[in-house]
Amino acid sequence: MTKKTGLYILWTNDNPVSAEKMVFMYAINSIIEGWWKIVTIIVWGAAAPLVCDNKAIQRKVREAREKGIHIIACKACADQLGVTKRLEKLGIDVEYTGELLTNILKTDEALITL
Repeated sequence: MTKKTGLYILWTNDNPVSAEKMVFMYAINSIIEGWWKIVTIIVWGAAAPLVCDNKAIQRKVREAREKGIHIIACKACADQLGVTKRLEKLGIDVEYTGELLTNILKTDEALITL
């Protein structure tokens, strides 16, 4: 069995405490401590407007990106919620993520959902 080296975090809620104390804390420490070689945060649903409206979360996004964490947002959600351009201005890649999530699940990649 091969050891997994990449982690995906599917972040779907708009709770800023969960974002700061789970999503970003674990993602950033995973890179710093070498627990995972690659970490990708997927911003989906209610998390998208939270990123756009919360300055503390925006600072966490910048910190995570500086550590090499890839952050992408679901384009369908962002478009429907009217936040696509704002997410892109924060350096977040906005793309359709349904197929990505399906592939993660079908290939049994490491995935945390919140």
